[in-house]
Amino acid sequence: MKTMNDSTLQYRAATTKDLPTLVAMLADDALGALRENPALPLSKEYLMAFASIDEDPNNELIVVELEAQIIGMLQLTFIPYLTHQGTWRCLIEGVRIHRQHRGQGVGQALFQWAIDRAKHRGCQLAQLTSDKQRPDAIRFYESLGFVASHEGFKLKLN
Repeated sequence: MKTMNDSTLQYRAATTKDLPTLVAMLADDALGALRENPALPLSKEYLMAFASIDEDPNNELIVVELEAQIIGMLQLTFIPYLTHQGTWRCLIEGVRIHRQHRGQGVGQALFQWAIDRAKHRGCQLAQLTSDKQRPDAIRFYESLGFVASHEGFKLKLN
């Protein structure tokens, strides 16, 4: 497969008109299919979540486009911490690359863009979580230099 040239990719903030595409990408894997609902019209919860993200200066929902088509996405959350001498960190979540564009370097380009964005925002650390049921994603993150240095814990509150 051809490797994606980063100069052909465009990065921008997501808009409400992008939501159907983004939710469909989130639902397009075994885990996402269990928890997402891409049916149109989208549920109001997606619209409310987008509005909260969009209004928060420390959250960015980013899409990557190729020839004006959305082919990837992620969310960046910038978090101030008292630890590490009061530095900021960037949480990277909700990463998806459209299945037709996987293995072509899009994910690597998107992550380089995200890391550069975190540095621009003054972050000293980028962090992410990945479900243990996604071994390919975990290998990908490790190939980018991310280290599984901590155990993550989640507690469902509903």
